[in-house]
Amino acid sequence: MNNKPVLSCSNLAKTYTDGASNVKVLSNINFTLHQSEMMAIIGSSGSGKSTLLHLLAGLDQPTAGEVNIVGKNIHHLSEREKCRLRNKVLGFVYQFHHLLPEFSALENVAMPLLIQGIPVKEMRERATMLLEHVGLKERLHHRLGQLSGGERQRVAIARALVTNPLCVLADEPTGNLDPTNAERVLQIFFDLQKINHTSVVLVTHDADVAKHAHFIKRIQDGELVDASITELGLA
Repeated sequence: MNNKPVLSCSNLAKTYTDGASNVKVLSNINFTLHQSEMMAIIGSSGSGKSTLLHLLAGLDQPTAGEVNIVGKNIHHLSEREKCRLRNKVLGFVYQFHHLLPEFSALENVAMPLLIQGIPVKEMRERATMLLEHVGLKERLHHRLGQLSGGERQRVAIARALVTNPLCVLADEPTGNLDPTNAERVLQIFFDLQKINHTSVVLVTHDADVAKHAHFIKRIQDGELVDASITELGLA
C-alpha cells in the first residue's frame, strides 16, 4: 500500500447565480485523503454536503479551486475522461439511489462492470456476492418496483462497491436503512478499508455512523471545519 493521496481538494468553492444575486454554497474547502482513510462530513440540511460530494466526483463544476483524484485534476478532464476515471477509481452512493428501473437488482449492480468490459460470468459472480452481502440474496432478479426504499438503497450501495474502487463517496448511505442493515452496510465499508485499502468520504446525519471515521468534518458557513466526538455528544 502506498501513501499517495487518493483524493484531495484545494481552495474549492461553489457559488450559484440566482437571478441578480450570487449564493455562496462552499468556499475554501481543503483536505487530503489517503488510502484506507474514512472522513465523515456532517452538517445541517442545505449546508452544502451533497454539493461537495458532486464536486469531488466531477459531477458539478466548481467556481474556484481544484479536485485531484489519484493525482489528476478531474475538472481539467473531458467528460469521457471523467467517466472513465469515475468508473475505474470512484464509487458513488447517491442520496436518491439513481438506479435504472427497467433492470433487475443484479443488472443494476453489474452495470459498472459491463462498462469496464468484465466477462459476463465474473460480472454476475461479483454482483451476486455483493448483493448477498447487503442482505438481498432473495432479490437478485427483482426490478425496482418490487423493492422497498431500503432495498433500493442497498442495491445502490452494492453498485458503488462492485468495482472495488479506490475511493467511495457516500451521500447518506444508511439514511433509509433499519439498524440491522445499516450496521451491515457500515461493516462492508470497514472491510473494504482493511482488505482493499479503500478510502471513504461519508456524508451523514447519524452521529453513530460518523464516530467510526478517522476524521469528522462539519460544513459550517460554507467551510469545512473540524468536528469532534465530544461535539457530537458521543464521548
